[in-house]
Amino acid sequence: MDTVASLLAAYRGGQRTPSDTVRATYRRIAEHADPALFITLRPEADVLAEAAALEAHHDAALPLYGIPVAVKDNIDVAGLPTTAACPAFAYDVQADAAAVARLKAAGALIIGKTNLDQFATGLVGVRSPYGIPRNVFKPELVPGGSSSGSASAVAAGIVPIALGTDTAGSGRVPAMLQNIVGLKPSLGLVPSLGLVPACRTLDCISIFALTVDDAMAALEVIGGFEPTDAFSRPHTVGALGPMPAAPTLGVLPAAQREFFGDADAAAAYAGALDRLKALGATLKEIDFSPFAETARLLYEGPWVAERWLAAETLMTTNPDAVHPVTRAITEGGAKPTAADAFRALYRLQELRAVVRPVLAGLDALVVPTAPTAYTVDEVLADPIRLNSRLGTYTNFVNLLDLCGTAVPAAIAASGVPYGITFLAPAGQDAEVASLARAFAADTGLPMAASAERPAYPPLAPPADPDRYEICVFGAHMSGMPLNAELKSFGARFVTEVETAPVYRMSLVEGPRPGVVRVNEGGASLKGEMWSLPYEGVGRLVGAIVSPLGLGTVELADGRTVTGFLCEAAATHGCPDITAFGSFRSYVASVE
Repeated sequence: MDTVASLLAAYRGGQRTPSDTVRATYRRIAEHADPALFITLRPEADVLAEAAALEAHHDAALPLYGIPVAVKDNIDVAGLPTTAACPAFAYDVQADAAAVARLKAAGALIIGKTNLDQFATGLVGVRSPYGIPRNVFKPELVPGGSSSGSASAVAAGIVPIALGTDTAGSGRVPAMLQNIVGLKPSLGLVPSLGLVPACRTLDCISIFALTVDDAMAALEVIGGFEPTDAFSRPHTVGALGPMPAAPTLGVLPAAQREFFGDADAAAAYAGALDRLKALGATLKEIDFSPFAETARLLYEGPWVAERWLAAETLMTTNPDAVHPVTRAITEGGAKPTAADAFRALYRLQELRAVVRPVLAGLDALVVPTAPTAYTVDEVLADPIRLNSRLGTYTNFVNLLDLCGTAVPAAIAASGVPYGITFLAPAGQDAEVASLARAFAADTGLPMAASAERPAYPPLAPPADPDRYEICVFGAHMSGMPLNAELKSFGARFVTEVETAPVYRMSLVEGPRPGVVRVNEGGASLKGEMWSLPYEGVGRLVGAIVSPLGLGTVELADGRTVTGFLCEAAATHGCPDITAFGSFRSYVASVE
């Protein structure tokens, strides 16, 4: 499947042109044959003309040069109607939404406007007069909403990125249900000018992608303060980096995990936590009750009045033009009083005060993206109750001013995909995405419904001339017994690494892993790069006990670095543990 990264590499290497990609995109749309995917699809000839103009101006350095993008149809695109999935509400658009204008300036090609739950009210994707977009990963499941068409367009490989929106989880639930990435930015990071509001104080434009890298590439383009937007805030996007050493992650205690009887969902979350521990994370159980109470405020409190305001004219003049489920939910927004609103605001402020110190002690909170998955038939038979369940772990996020990245976590034997979401306070978008990226890279799961695995090349911060990097293979690695000693020497985690396939690992006295370079029968071994001040290097060398020492280590990417090696003679007669691939895996096998 095409990603932003693979397309840009092909363009800049001369193997492909944006025009080639446009033609391929429209072929895929025809082959996919889902009439409910797009509400408005631009003529291929118009997009080809834009691609030719890009090529003529030699703009390949643009960050999204020739990248096809789909846009949820509650976001304005000049020259195309905005419907919010309600024909009676539709209006002609003269100017692009701020986010769309930024995409175009970066070289992106807008393909069309995608379907959604009407007025972005729903997490299921079935509340539209334009039909139900097909769940690409498992067709009998709902596609997820409200950004159903945008998620399906990415999952089908039609576009590598698409804009959605997220008020209660619309940028995250569809990502889980179709095995893709959903990035929900901090409120105000992406301008909301040109967005049909659902809850104006809580709305944000979100991003669907096949990889976290692609999602962040889009966020770098559309994020940033917009002085003409009253809801814009001066957050910065930040940059992806390697997973920090031993991050502290908040997780749900077993007694507060709700999966509505879905054993596969429960197992997927538990498995994700085990994977995070194996990656070196420290897991800390938190009290989820204030988050759950906040979630209930979204629809049980006065915020539904904002949905009423967005559709008030139509609701009062032509209510039959509104989808019956959407109307039933939205009509409740006319009932709350000013006293109700202030009462709820007071309670929200109290809940924010409760969770603030909890979040302050964490690198991120990790929750299931949704507690289960439902079929189209199940949701049509019970539309409000089942929709509400899907928001169990999403509805509180914007009320508590958090940002998040949702990534795939597991595919059950039933074929149902499950995911987790990393959350943190506003302004930490890059940090959260970096954690999600490290997890996603480790799962080895395919992109959407394809057999292809995403490419996540190693990330490393810029080298510090006042520090020295050393590769460690044993108990000095993050989360292991000697890691505290390493940190006491001023060490900082840089990145995980893998050696060239020319090493063997034995268990020498200690027990310690003895890594030896061999002429034949070698394998790749996993380790970690740590950066130390030069004074710390001296202290580390002084603490090394024979037969280990520092030598030159060849990495899988061809680089040579300084790392821990062992005298070959000292490994004779010692157990060979090369097959485990790393000392961490060996230790886990004997615990």
